[in-house]
Amino acid sequence: MGEDCSKACDCPAETPFCPFGISLVLDSCGCCKVCARQVGEPCSVMEPCDHHKDLYCDYALLSDTETGICMAQEGQLCDLGGVIYRSGEAFQPSCKHQCICMNGEIGCVPACASDIRLPSPNCPYPRRIQIPGKCCEEWVCDETPQEDPFQSAMAGRSLVYRKLQSPEPESARDNCIVQTTEWSECSATCGMGVSSRITNDNEQCQLERQTRVCVIRPCQVQQENLIKKGKKCVRTPKSQQGMRFELSGCHSMQMYKPKFCGVCTDGRCCTPQNTMTAEVEFRCPEGDSFKRKMMFIKTCSCHYDCPRGNDIFLASNSRKMTGDYDNDM
Repeated sequence: MGEDCSKACDCPAETPFCPFGISLVLDSCGCCKVCARQVGEPCSVMEPCDHHKDLYCDYALLSDTETGICMAQEGQLCDLGGVIYRSGEAFQPSCKHQCICMNGEIGCVPACASDIRLPSPNCPYPRRIQIPGKCCEEWVCDETPQEDPFQSAMAGRSLVYRKLQSPEPESARDNCIVQTTEWSECSATCGMGVSSRITNDNEQCQLERQTRVCVIRPCQVQQENLIKKGKKCVRTPKSQQGMRFELSGCHSMQMYKPKFCGVCTDGRCCTPQNTMTAEVEFRCPEGDSFKRKMMFIKTCSCHYDCPRGNDIFLASNSRKMTGDYDNDM
C-alpha cells in the first residue's frame, strides 16, 4: 500500500461512466471519482473496492504490496430459490433485475428503463413490444390504433386528457419499489461506532449504503454505580450534563444529553430497542464543518441473547430494533 496521497489531485475532466450496478466512489486519497472495483478484481489505493457492497481490498493475497484483490466482508449468506449468494455479491436472478446480497438481506432494482412514452403528433399510438433476443421491451409507434374499438376509444380519450394535463415524464422514483434493510448493529459496544443499511430510497432508485454514527454507551464509565438498590440492571441511563460528541478530532456544534444503554449484574446485556436517526453538525479545529447522521437511543432492552466473546458481531441471533425512524433536527 505504497501509494503517495501527498501529490496534487490530477483528475480527468469528465466524470467516468460506471456500468449499471457499479458505484462511483472517491479513490482512497479522497481525490478523484472512479468506478469501484468488484469482487475478485484487483484493487489499490487509487482503485478502491465498492464499500457500498461491504467489499475491502485484501493486500495479503498478492506478492505486490501495492495491489490487492477485492474481497467481501464476512456476513450472512442469502438464499434465493435454493441458490446461495455471499454477502456483498451482486447477481441477476433475471435479465430485468439487478440484485445484491447484504448480510442476509437481498435488495433489487429494475435493470430495464421505466420511462413512459406519452402520445405525441409524431407518435400518436405508442406501444411496447418484446424484441426477440432482447430482455427489455422497447417502444414502437403505430400509425393506426389497435383493432379493438373499445381500446381505440379509450386511447383517444387518454390522448386528449394527457394533452390537456401536459404531464411531466415519470422519473425512476415514481416506479421505484423501495427496499431498505434494517440498520446493522453498532460496530462498537462502547464509544463511537458506525452502523449501516442498504436502501434504494432515492431519486435514482439505486442501491446505496447509508451509514450513521452510533454510541451505545461511553467507555471507562462505571455504570454499575447507577444501579438502584434492589435492582439488577440500569436499562437506559441518561447523561445528566450536556456533552459534545467527538468524531475524528471534531466536536458537535450543539450540546446534547443523550441516553445510553446500561449494564446488568445478572448476566444480561442491554442493547438499543427504540432509536431515532438525526443529523449532527461537527466543527473541526481547522474551522471546517460537516454533518453526519447519528443514532439517538430512545429505549434499551436487557436480555440474555448476548454476543459471544463480548463481540457484538458474533451474536447468535440478530435482535431487530423497533420504532427506528429518521428525524430532521
